[in-house]
Amino acid sequence: MIGSLMMCVSAVVLLLGMLGGIAMGIQQNFTLAPAHAHLNLVGGVLLFLFGLYYHLIPAAGTTMLARVQGWLHILGAILFPAGVAVVLLKGSSFEIAPVVGSLMVVASMALFALIVVRTSRI
Repeated sequence: MIGSLMMCVSAVVLLLGMLGGIAMGIQQNFTLAPAHAHLNLVGGVLLFLFGLYYHLIPAAGTTMLARVQGWLHILGAILFPAGVAVVLLKGSSFEIAPVVGSLMVVASMALFALIVVRTSRI
C-alpha cells in the first residue's frame, strides 16, 4: 500500500535530514540550511502525514490517484531540496531542478486535497 511506502521513505528521509543537520552544525557551515529544511518538512513530515492519512482511511490509499499522488510527492520531495542544494552550491544555472521539484510537490498536494475531500467523512 502506498501509505506504508510513504511512511518508510519518510523515516529514511528524516534520518538523512537529521544527519545532514548534525553535519552542518559540526562544520558550522549552514549554507545548505534551506535544502535541509525543505528535505525535512516536505520529504519527511508531509510524506509521513500523507501515509498516516492513508492508514487511517484505507479506502483512500487503495486508489490509483493515491499511488500517483504518493510517487509524485516522493520524487518531488527528493528533487526539490536536492535542487535547492545544487543551486546553493553551483549557482542559479541549475534553478530548473528546484522549480520542477516544487511544482511536483504542489501538484501532489493538490491531488492529496482532492483525495481528502473525496474520502473525508464530513
